[in-house]
Amino acid sequence: MGKTRYITAVAANLAGEIFDLPGYAALGMAGPLIAPISVSDAIPLPHGGELMLLPDRSPLVYNLREERIEQLSENPFEPGEKLFPVAAFNSPGYVIKEVCAYEERKGAGFLPLFSYGAAGWHGDGFYSPLVRVDWEKRQDLRLMPREKVEKGVAKMRKTLPENRLRAHLERCALEYGCPAGKNFFLGRFEAPLPTASACNARCLGCISQQEEGEIPHSQDRIGFTPTPEEIAGVALTHIKRVKRAVVSFGQGCEGDPLMAAHVIEPAIRLIRKETDAGTININTNAGRPDLLEPLWDAGLDSIRVSINSVREPCCTAYFRPVGYRYSDVMTSIGNAGTRGKFISLNYLNCPGFTDTPEEADALLRFLEEYPIRMIQWRNLNYDPLRYWQEMDRAGGPHGEPLGMENLLNRIRSRFPKLLYGYFNPPKERFFDGSDPP
Repeated sequence: MGKTRYITAVAANLAGEIFDLPGYAALGMAGPLIAPISVSDAIPLPHGGELMLLPDRSPLVYNLREERIEQLSENPFEPGEKLFPVAAFNSPGYVIKEVCAYEERKGAGFLPLFSYGAAGWHGDGFYSPLVRVDWEKRQDLRLMPREKVEKGVAKMRKTLPENRLRAHLERCALEYGCPAGKNFFLGRFEAPLPTASACNARCLGCISQQEEGEIPHSQDRIGFTPTPEEIAGVALTHIKRVKRAVVSFGQGCEGDPLMAAHVIEPAIRLIRKETDAGTININTNAGRPDLLEPLWDAGLDSIRVSINSVREPCCTAYFRPVGYRYSDVMTSIGNAGTRGKFISLNYLNCPGFTDTPEEADALLRFLEEYPIRMIQWRNLNYDPLRYWQEMDRAGGPHGEPLGMENLLNRIRSRFPKLLYGYFNPPKERFFDGSDPP
């Protein structure tokens, strides 16, 4: 039997230069488990992935000669040069199997709101331990050249000159680089319909508002409530020019869309008065079943429920709901199932917690009870060490992780018709039993 080959550890210096460390293997971390990453467990870093230096932290590496884990505060080949861990923020459609291995230095603050996949070097490129769950090119940056987006913006200014929602999406596409916003102006796939400036949750990883101030938010939240006519104008423009179009309420630049149900309901009615084409979806924490019911009556097609855990204490600890309870979320899911609607989970996963036996068993029980058609596996954008600590406080001690790939395979084996993916599907694919192409 041949000796196991590992990907080589990488690190960064204070100038942000990334380099490999010969003689040291890259380590992956999942809760208490820390182990070297074999070549067979990693793939080349997908296009669109980014490498990040982690401040106030030291990399953990595996010394191949001495066969032990080491913390490197300085470059072993350049004494005195301070080292920092390097993590991979991977492309949509890929689930990270381990996070970057590191230790915090004294006084370290929160990491920004990204996921921190393990990374290393092998052959002639960077590698990361990943599982691919969606092959659709909906957010492939190679298909979104800025010049084409700008042309689309100019066209939409003429088509919807007074529409404030269209103007808001311009900023999303051009300033924040939002792929969903870009797709609207390119006339592709799914168009975003942000509406809500308020939220009834205070999620730990909220990317549009961080009240405590320890973590910077990634983008500004929409500062106005579009009218039903503005919403319908954007939605109908997209539906009329895109085959199998999807339009979705509930975006990163807003609160929870159910807080704007009073404009969403008439907007849906305006859309459905004009056409039956297109899929109208809502991404939500689903905490207000009373506000969801009129949307189903108006013509809403599908729902994607954001959740990090189907165990109430852990879900509540992450979402920190205001004015609703975990039981309300379950009521919303149950009501949608009774109506025969397509239900996805926006499952915020983090190795070292999501793949623990407690979480895996709870998810399997949940899927036995509720008619979930799809799991959209989303890497949680949050400081992993702080997240594990929060979840241990909420849910008690957790057992040894099974491994993310093992978890995905275990669920697939029990529920072979359950779709895996990353993006909201059009209604033409709701019940055909296929994964995204």
